Parts: sequence; structure tokens; C-alpha cells
Amino acid sequence: MASEHLEHKLALLPDLPGCYLMKNLNAQIIYVGKAKNLKNRVRSYFKSSHTGKTERLVAEIVDFETIITSTDKEAFLLEITLIQKYQPYYNIRLKQGSGYPYIKITNERDPRIMITGEIKKDGAYYFGPYTNVYAAEETMHFLQKVYPLRRCAGHLGRPCLYYHMGQCLGACFREVPEAEYQAQIEKIKRFLNGQVGAVKQKLTREMNTAATSLQFERAAELRDQLHYIDATVEKQKIISNDNTPRDIFGYYLDKGWMSVQIFFIRQARLMKRTKRLFPVVTDEPMEELSTFILQFYNRKNNVLPKEILVPKELDHQVLSEILQVPVKTPVRGRKRELQALANKNAKLVLNEKFRLLELDERQTIGAQNEILAALGLPTGHVIEAFDHSHIQGTDPVSAMVSFLDGRPDKHNYRKYKLRGEVEHQRGADEAANTREVIRRRYTRLLKEGQNLPDLILMDGGIIEMAAAKDVLENELNLFIPVAGMVKNDKHKTAQLIFGEAGTPVTLDPKSQGFYLLQRIQDEVHRFAITFHRQTRSKNALSSRLETIQGVGPKTRTKLLKHFGSLKKIKSASLADLQALGISKTVAQTIKLSIQ
Repeated sequence: MASEHLEHKLALLPDLPGCYLMKNLNAQIIYVGKAKNLKNRVRSYFKSSHTGKTERLVAEIVDFETIITSTDKEAFLLEITLIQKYQPYYNIRLKQGSGYPYIKITNERDPRIMITGEIKKDGAYYFGPYTNVYAAEETMHFLQKVYPLRRCAGHLGRPCLYYHMGQCLGACFREVPEAEYQAQIEKIKRFLNGQVGAVKQKLTREMNTAATSLQFERAAELRDQLHYIDATVEKQKIISNDNTPRDIFGYYLDKGWMSVQIFFIRQARLMKRTKRLFPVVTDEPMEELSTFILQFYNRKNNVLPKEILVPKELDHQVLSEILQVPVKTPVRGRKRELQALANKNAKLVLNEKFRLLELDERQTIGAQNEILAALGLPTGHVIEAFDHSHIQGTDPVSAMVSFLDGRPDKHNYRKYKLRGEVEHQRGADEAANTREVIRRRYTRLLKEGQNLPDLILMDGGIIEMAAAKDVLENELNLFIPVAGMVKNDKHKTAQLIFGEAGTPVTLDPKSQGFYLLQRIQDEVHRFAITFHRQTRSKNALSSRLETIQGVGPKTRTKLLKHFGSLKKIKSASLADLQALGISKTVAQTIKLSIQ
């Protein structure tokens, strides 16, 4: 049932296309959606019954806002922009970058061939993506030997080593004709497009000859080259009669979850596939799939194919206009069979995951909700925990870990070297340490407009809790719940305390909630101790280096950044030290001083 405030806003919704942003109690945007008709779509959340993740979403919505657009296409584009900006919890969120390498022929006067994970609109040729990084690198090295371009810096005034090895066309000492480069590039393109029969036959003959001549190392090298070619160029059997790069999307929908399979067809072969599994929180799953596809191609380092094949239920025209690539649904032949296979794989993945998802949610989301419920707090998603570490007040540090729905969110872990509110308070004053780290953490989040956690846990007792609440409420005007994690005399998690008096909170020691509390306390302690050891080690090294004659602040900084420990400096050679710009005399002094 919608609140009176929401009912009034629902009555004012327009019959127009646009985007809507759902907000929770903390005014955080938890879901972004698009609609051809904002009035019908937004009202459906509050006027219909829901289950699963949609039910949880609706239970958290306390407000929303809308943005009207001229067309459905504009709404699609705005939705993608808003999702990337706000990273809402209930939206599908894809990581930037594909994580797969490409082979690139650069667009230069003297072109080179290289491995890259960064795709740019620079006029270069890109081939891939490839799933095996090592095989892609070895194939590139093979191409550099067989079809050389430029391998040196160029214009050296003399032939480079690669030229003498037959792996460079000679840009180092002469002006190579563009036609000569173009001829090599065409051969490389044919090779990477799958025309490798002649090359493989030649390598096989050479391998057999080397084996017959008892040149086993050479034979093994040629055998490996054949393997790398198979891994990058001929991994799969030919599945079509043309070399059109295309991606095929298949899906399966069940119980509010969508499973998506993407097949990547390159050089007329199925080069790789990827899968995604996510909950659908609207009554329009095909629009969610469309959003997923747009996000998929809107990521950094993703090269669009020449053709995209999608299920017939999607709006081909809008997708094609936005992506500027033909978007079709196959109706017959091998392409239709491949899409059916993608659908079948998607169904298999979803069925296998259902049981695991149910178990996982009980142990993570359920455990987190158990902690929040024990504290009398509403359902939330993010818990941040803090711990301090020092030895008799020296080298004080703090560490923060973040848990999202009961799972460690290591991307949001943070380390803090404590400066001390005043010099005599540095280190052993737990309240001062707490005030400093809380002030630094949440002043930063407010300044950057980032989302705040639903609960803060302090590894300690009433002193740390009081200090944290003091900074949050009296300095930052924030009212985030703060609880304390208390350990027993065996240094194990004993209980949770909450409130002004630090009242113990009832939590079954055998429950998933208590196990999660243990994991959080152990993790933040581990993270703080590890950081403190690293800091202490670097400070000790810095002090040791200060005693060496000729080693000034700049040299110490170079050594600390490059080596990080005394052990690594001891094992370094004089050449390693000199490579940092340190003179031979000072390098010898360092080696003698730390033996």
C-alpha cells in the first residue's frame, strides 16, 4: 500500500515516455527504470502484487522522481546514463571493460602489431576478443616473425636488432613504402580471419623435419605455435559461410530471474561465450533485457560486431538506432540453431543456480537482515565496520571493510594512516582515532555525494561507539546507526552492543546473523593488522635508510616505492639500484650498509 505522499505523486504522473528514479528512506536512488508511459509503469509498482526481489524493492520505496523524454529512444539513452551515474542497488550493473585481450594493428605511418585491452576509435584494426591471453600473445609473436611490421621505436639511424632477426621491416633506418606495410597487413588480416591452412601445413612440415633431425626443442616450439593458432584462430569448427563478426543473445526467464547467454562469432567460429544472471524487478522483462544489451555495449573496451542477433520480442529498431549496428532475429538456418542453443544454455544455467541462490541468500541477505532486525532497524544493504591498530601508540592506522548484502565488498575497503587530532593523542587514544577516521570517511562521502551505509560497526565497546556517534551527529549532522562488536577474553566475537548505554543485543550464537557478525569482525581486524604491519615495515625501512650516508629524501622515496622492504633491497643487484637513477657509489654504499 502506497503512502499518502506517494498516492499524491502517482496521481500527477503524465502519460508520457521517460525515466523514473526510486528512492529509499535515506533518499538513496535504489532503482532506475524507463517507460513508454510513466503513469502506467510507476503505478504498477504500487497497485499490483509482487514477489521476490520486486517485493523487496517496493517495500523500500518511500519516494520517486521522474524525468520526461521526447521519445522512447531518448528514455533508453537516459536510463543507461542514470544507471551508470547512480549505480542503483536493484539495477543490472555491468563492470567496465570486457576483461579480454584484442590483437591490434596500429594506425600509424609505420604500423605495429600489439596486444591491448583498451579499445579506441583510432582507425586501428582490432581482432578478438580472445579468451586465452597467453595464446593471443604467442600468436602475436608468431605473426611478428612471419609477417613483420615495425618492432622498434623507428628512425634510429641504424638497423635495429629486430631487423637483423627478420622481425622488423626497417623503419629504424629507412622509409618503408606504405604498400609494403599494406601487403603485410593484408596477410595478417587473412590469417586472423581464419585463413591459416597454408601456414599450419608449413609449420607441420617444419615440425616433422625438426623431429626427424632430432631437433626436439625446435619441434616443441613449432608444436606450441600450432597450439596457439588453434587457441586464437581455429578454436571452433566453422559454423557459417561468411566472416561477419556477430553476437548472438539468448535468454531464459523463470521465477523473476533472467539468464542471458552471449555467443561471440568471429572468423566464422564460435570464439567464446559469456553468461549473466540477474533478477527482473519490473513487469517488462524484455525492456530489462534491452537495457542489459545497451549497457553491455556501452562499456569501455568493447568493440561492436557487424551484426547482433536478439530474441524476436525485443524492439529491433530502437536498439539498432542507438547502437548503429543491424539488430535482427534469425528465422532459419544455422544462426537460428545457434540462438536456440544460447537459449538452452541460459535455461541450464538458471536451473543450476536456483538452489545455490536460495542457500546463498539465506546465508548472506538473510543473515544481514537478522542483524538489522535484532537492532530494531529497517532492511538495509550496506554495513561498514572499523578497527584500529597500533603498537604502544606508534604507527597508528585504521581500516574499514564494507559488506554488501552480507558479502565482502572489497572494492570499497579503505585504509587510513592516522594523523592524530593533537600530537599527544596519537595512537593509543581509541576515541580520538575513532573520531578521526569517522570524520574522514563520511566527510568524503558527503563531499562526493556517495551513498551512506545502513549500519556502522565499531570493533570495540562503548567508547568507540560514543566517539563515532559524536562526530556523525554533532559535526556531520548524520544519523547512521552505530553498534559495537565486543570480543571475549579469548579474543572471539562475544556480542553486539547498541544504544547510548551499550546494551547487549540478543543474537543467537548459532544463527547465520551471528556467524556474519563474526566474519565482519574477523575481516576488519585482519585488514587493520595487515595494513599496520605494512606501515610499520615501511617506517622501519625508512628509518634504516636515513642512517646511510648519501641517501637523501628523494632516494629513500624511490627505494620505498620500488622495493617496499629491506629484504627486497638486499636481494637487488647494483644494476637494479642504478636503474632507479641512483649513482654507482651510493648504490654500493646501500648494499654494504644493509648486509
